[in-house]
Amino acid sequence: MKLDMIVNQPVIEAGRFVLRPVRKSDVGLLELFAGDERVARFTRSIPHPLPPGATEAFVVRSQQDNPDEYVWVMDGAAHGLSEVLGVVGLKPIGPDQSEIGYWVAPAYWNTGLASEAVTAILAANPLRNSSIVAAVFQDNPGSARVLTNAGFDYIGAAEAFSIARKGMVDTWTYLKKLK
Repeated sequence: MKLDMIVNQPVIEAGRFVLRPVRKSDVGLLELFAGDERVARFTRSIPHPLPPGATEAFVVRSQQDNPDEYVWVMDGAAHGLSEVLGVVGLKPIGPDQSEIGYWVAPAYWNTGLASEAVTAILAANPLRNSSIVAAVFQDNPGSARVLTNAGFDYIGAAEAFSIARKGMVDTWTYLKKLK
């Protein structure tokens, strides 16, 4: 697998870190953090346990031209923090609309990093979206606070499949208009 491709994606400044494209050297820390059940259970797409090769495949997908999802690593190395604090992604879902998703390494939970990442992505609006949607599991009120603090409006409840939980999970859905 080729893991050293360069992605044409902007580096976005945030308060205590930068949001930058995923790179090959991130594999170890991404695997460590995404392999943590506490992280996986609050996402739809991360399996637990994390199968061999899953992180490398994620890096390859993240580095493709025209990916299904644009992913940035929260990199705090320049501020004395970890080179990988978490990730934030934008998945185009329609004309001028994306869905945002994010996770933060458990050591950095409740420190405001997710809020900084979401705020930075919204301000940069790298995909030039007119709106962004988000869905969080109802048993994750911290992620709901991140969204409401960033100006997202609650638009309803639904459910989504979680690979780590191997079943459907109740969600809250949010919308942020940008233009």
